[in-house]
Amino acid sequence: MGFLYRALQRLHEYDDIVEIGEIARRYFAMNAFDGVLTIIGVLMGNYMAGVRSSAVVITTGLSTCMAMGVSGLWGAYLTESAERKRNLDILENHTLSDLSGTKIGRASKAAVIVVALVDGLAPFAAALMVLLPFFFSAFLGEITISYYLSLGMALVTLFALGAFLGQVARENLLLSGLKMIGAGLVTIVLSYLLDHR
Repeated sequence: MGFLYRALQRLHEYDDIVEIGEIARRYFAMNAFDGVLTIIGVLMGNYMAGVRSSAVVITTGLSTCMAMGVSGLWGAYLTESAERKRNLDILENHTLSDLSGTKIGRASKAAVIVVALVDGLAPFAAALMVLLPFFFSAFLGEITISYYLSLGMALVTLFALGAFLGQVARENLLLSGLKMIGAGLVTIVLSYLLDHR
């Protein structure tokens, strides 16, 4: 327990130096949003293609979740590493010293890891949450119910993300949530129209 406390304390200290929390919060919101909208597209594609097997929906959904997770983790790690290295190099040129072993250097490395984890886990977790009804489709009866529950779960998740961003921006939580739901509804309608062109 002492180790965890010290690690959290160190992370808090690093956050003060390189603002990990603000960047991670941004990545979380953007990528969870992407995860939900992507899985809505997968669900609508499966539904319109007549897929009535929960195993197929789960397999395609989990494959999509994993691809988004790996993409987010890998992309954020490489991008954030490059940006942090560049910033540290500029600071080292100004101070004429090697900062890699200093608190600033360690904070930069911690930021890369935290941001990459958030970037990878946010879309994976958000998309997985939307898929949950399909894991229980045997108990729900008709698979159409799973589709409706999943799409409902997607809209609820989008509303929660919008409310979270509304709280960050100190705006109306209801309005912010409804704006996010709007994106989900547009995705559903466009997917539906794509099949009926």
